[in-house]
Amino acid sequence: MSCTKSMLLLFILMLVAACADKPDTTGDQPIADTGKVYSWKLTTAWPANFPVLQEAPEIFAEKVRIMSNGRLDIRVYAAGELVPAYEVFDAVSLGAIEMGHGASYYWAGKVPAAQFFSTVPFGMTHTSAQAWINYGGGLALWRELYAPFKLVPFPMGTTGIQMGGWFNKRIDSVADIQGLRMRMPGLGGKVLKQAGGNPVLIAGGELYTALERGTIDATEWVGPFHDQRLGLNRAADYYYYPGWHEPSTTLELIINKDKWDSLPADLQTIVEMAVAAISYWSMIVMEHHNMQALQELQQRKNVQILPYPEDVLVKLKQMTRLALEEEANKDTDFKRVYESYENFRTNHQPWRDISERAMMNTE
Repeated sequence: MSCTKSMLLLFILMLVAACADKPDTTGDQPIADTGKVYSWKLTTAWPANFPVLQEAPEIFAEKVRIMSNGRLDIRVYAAGELVPAYEVFDAVSLGAIEMGHGASYYWAGKVPAAQFFSTVPFGMTHTSAQAWINYGGGLALWRELYAPFKLVPFPMGTTGIQMGGWFNKRIDSVADIQGLRMRMPGLGGKVLKQAGGNPVLIAGGELYTALERGTIDATEWVGPFHDQRLGLNRAADYYYYPGWHEPSTTLELIINKDKWDSLPADLQTIVEMAVAAISYWSMIVMEHHNMQALQELQQRKNVQILPYPEDVLVKLKQMTRLALEEEANKDTDFKRVYESYENFRTNHQPWRDISERAMMNTE
């Protein structure tokens, strides 16, 4: 076992031990049902062997198995092994599979407001978004929206701040956005369309070929680590930042409500603590991998790493406001979550200005 994984296990065990000191508030529910083994399946929206994102649920399952002494045994399946990536939500909702891992904006067609729990263009970064989800009312809204589908969601993992994408031409002004064929899903795609671009939906495995052959003019994916592994640096020369469309994407664990309620309190606590630990792990490992990958990309002679022009960012930010307001006018739940999100961000901004932003400005 690596040093990093050993430290992670120690971290989880310390959290669980701390929780064990709390008095029992579960009433008649037993703290432990040591005679029963729960054998569960967890399906993901990620390809097999996909770094970090597929690793996260696999490490989660391993730690839960260890901490529960085998009483909660979770077997993890990659996308396509049990169900396709975009059918995770339905499979867990129906109870065919106990758990799923993906990103809430994948289910925007079913729950448009779910997109706020993954990422929002020009929105909050990881620390701020997690504060809103866990302490600002976001999680309560999230669970309320998923309740009709018999799902219990948890924030588990992050991609960190993403990059703006790979382009086969320079973006020097707003005019260069007009008619741009770019792979960009979710709210980011709606914003791109508002700005005159042409958002295209293409699966991750097809991005390199589509960009290399000119089927699309540009694509976003994740960040330096995952983008380089996909070979996007061989298909396009211009790599833009910042990732305005996904300032930090929160990933989710979903559990079938009936299955969750069937667990005794101690196993529920183990799951909750493992979720928190995996979220922390994914954040720091993404920073590490992206740091190294960026250094490698900077040494490649064909790659130009460029900032978006200021007027382009101003235009995209204006279009973001329009896109969000349009969605809010169409869906009352979207409007409620949007108001909660914006209210928290407004209240958090003064502290962020004199803490995180002020420190970054000293660099």
